[in-house]
Amino acid sequence: MVRVSVLGLGPVGLVTALCFAKRGYSVVGVDVDKCRVDLIRAGKLPFIEPSLDRYLKDAVERGTFEATSDMSINKSADVSIITVGTPSAEDGSIDLSHVKSASIAIGQSLRDKTEDQLVLVKSTVIPGTTRNLVKPLLEEYSGKKLGNGFKLCSNPEFLREGKAIYDSEFPDRIVIGGEREEDLRALEELYKEFYREKTPPIVKTSYENAELIKYANNSFLAMKISYINMIANLCQQVQGADVVDVAKGIGLDKRIGSLFLNAGLGWGGSCFPKDLKAFSAYAKMIRTESSLLDDTKTINDHQPSKAAELAESLLTDLKGKRIALLGLAFKADTDDMRQAVSIPLVKTLLSRGAEVIAYDPAAITNAKPLLDSGVKFASTAIDCITGADCCILVTEWEEFKKIKPETFREKMRYPAIVDGRRIFDPSEFKQANVRFSAIGLNNRD
Repeated sequence: MVRVSVLGLGPVGLVTALCFAKRGYSVVGVDVDKCRVDLIRAGKLPFIEPSLDRYLKDAVERGTFEATSDMSINKSADVSIITVGTPSAEDGSIDLSHVKSASIAIGQSLRDKTEDQLVLVKSTVIPGTTRNLVKPLLEEYSGKKLGNGFKLCSNPEFLREGKAIYDSEFPDRIVIGGEREEDLRALEELYKEFYREKTPPIVKTSYENAELIKYANNSFLAMKISYINMIANLCQQVQGADVVDVAKGIGLDKRIGSLFLNAGLGWGGSCFPKDLKAFSAYAKMIRTESSLLDDTKTINDHQPSKAAELAESLLTDLKGKRIALLGLAFKADTDDMRQAVSIPLVKTLLSRGAEVIAYDPAAITNAKPLLDSGVKFASTAIDCITGADCCILVTEWEEFKKIKPETFREKMRYPAIVDGRRIFDPSEFKQANVRFSAIGLNNRD
């Protein structure tokens, strides 16, 4: 049985570990955060990811997964996977300190090991990291050389929060980078064993190309969202225009595609903001033009304020008005508040004198330390909108889609809705005599 160790039990690491455990591999998850390890050992998740609790329970019951803070346990692994975080430094560049620590720990565990170990860098890292940082550290602390004690590949992940298990088990492709064909072949064989007849296309390339693919992939998706939001803002100024129809029309072009053309309040989370800043900083470091990356971020940074502008247009003035926010997490099916658009939106609303009450099915606990102490929190969506002057839809949770226009009309003091994620049908609200505005929708008759 192949033994796998996963260093870093964040969203990527824990999903990766439990998906390997689900397939019957013997997996050890390693994390320096003892509180996180204790939580996982108790069968509890440190974050929300659909179905992952079931995978954790199954793996523990079958004995295919254990969590620990003991880095030395990596010595017994056949495959080590680095999934530690790569946060942004103050200047926006990438902070590789966790990758460095993980590489040193793996190198030390390899020193007295007789069998070769396959080491994978799954963390998102700038080009040159695997070759110029991870490889030298592994060699220095193991006393061995690449190909004589360990194999090394770059293996970026493409997991969406809220869909991470599906993306792990049914990926569009697998990207592996290395400098030795033997290393690439070893990882290719591992994935063919894992996926069997459902093995997706495998792209074999260099370390640097694999690292670049990850950044180019995320930057393009972020750019696509910012582009449609730019079009949405334009639509709001054109009589009779609706970005939903525009997106549908261009999305049917096979060269463009419909995915990531949902206009809204912008993207958040840990990946797009962090990766865009790191990629831009990297481009500047190597003196390459990267204004498109900067413009993508600028458009996104301004997008949350559009909801406040729409609310103000419905109410004339926000001062003293009660504004209900439905949703706080950066996306549905997660409790992740990192770079959530609700944070700057709340600041804008409060600065204009509004009273803010918010509800989210999962993210309230994480949101409270990040939002102004003046924000109130409701226990249900209906409680949140009751007595409100305006409701702003911030996160596209499925339960919000079920709220009928009549409910808003009956519960709110002044029924006015701003659809920040375009989940509602404007015609239904018009028929129900509820004032309605939305990102990318021109309401002028």
